[in-house]
Amino acid sequence: MKINKIELRQVQVPLKAPFETSFGRMAKKDCVIVSVHSDGMIGYGESVAFSAPYYNEETTETIWYMLEHYLIPALVGREVTNPEEISVLFAPIRRNHMAIAAIETAVWDLYAKQNGISLAHALGGEKQEIEVGVSIGIEPTIELVVQNVERFLEQGYKRMKVKIKPGFDIQLVEAIRKRFGEDVPLMVDANSAYSLQDVHILKEMDNYNLMMIEQPLAHDDIIEHAALQRQLRTPVCLDESIHTLVDARHAIDLGSCRIMNIKIGRVGGLTNAKKIHDLCMERGIPVWCGGMLELGIGRLHNIALSSLSNFAIPGDVSASKRFWEQDIVIPNIEMLQPGVIAVPTRDGIGHEVCEQLLERLTIRKLTRSA
Repeated sequence: MKINKIELRQVQVPLKAPFETSFGRMAKKDCVIVSVHSDGMIGYGESVAFSAPYYNEETTETIWYMLEHYLIPALVGREVTNPEEISVLFAPIRRNHMAIAAIETAVWDLYAKQNGISLAHALGGEKQEIEVGVSIGIEPTIELVVQNVERFLEQGYKRMKVKIKPGFDIQLVEAIRKRFGEDVPLMVDANSAYSLQDVHILKEMDNYNLMMIEQPLAHDDIIEHAALQRQLRTPVCLDESIHTLVDARHAIDLGSCRIMNIKIGRVGGLTNAKKIHDLCMERGIPVWCGGMLELGIGRLHNIALSSLSNFAIPGDVSASKRFWEQDIVIPNIEMLQPGVIAVPTRDGIGHEVCEQLLERLTIRKLTRSA
């Protein structure tokens, strides 16, 4: 397929309610939508970077800059046989994984559409439906988080992930267990808010039958996580520390985690995400798909990835209505039954993109043609 045209749109979408983690509070999603055109067909990708560099070093502005000045010029007008070529094309570029993923996922969608297959099938996915969990942000009080857990349990989500930070951790987990019992699948996500000096707090988590503790230590660490994991019964899950296949291999070799979170944007696209999935499957490390408050395009890429066999834990792939009054895909993503989402079988990502809504939400636009 020859890439005839690539279009960027920066969009801003208000969340239904603010979402808080240990590094900040968000009230809107500001991201870049990429559309890649070839022979009358369009593939869509979505950047997952936030407006500020708190999750990692990338932001909406750096995404736009990299796409405009480096990635689009390298790709527009080019013949592409397989989307796996994109990660090779951009290999000389250091980091900027979320920018690369935004355009690489669009090529995967386009490739699947041109071949008349679903994105899940193109990736080698076998599941027809996936179990999904929900991520619950920090609130002003523990009781508000407990109320949110109750609400999402009633909606049927299969796994509860609650954000924690120092001073908002043990008491929160204890309150959830006291209200709902030991059988609710529960995990905590620290987003790198702790250090080894806090090991007494993290060891106390062993008392609450948690599925995992996600990224408790530094965002770029695998050494101290290995030391921590040796002291805990609860599995450590790595997120921010894993950017490449080599990172994943080193973390497994060192014993830094027993579970891994795979985010398409963080690792530079679907090709790399699949390689990390395959490595973890070979090494007996279960994986799950992490979320970045995606709109429908990014969410559908996550669903397709989650159809691979080693995604053994419900991911942060909630329905559209979890965050948005109206999503940019038609139809909105809904649960097939409580806690379960169907993997689309139509070509590509499997849903249409609402161009009228996309136009209304756009604050900046760029088009480059061959």
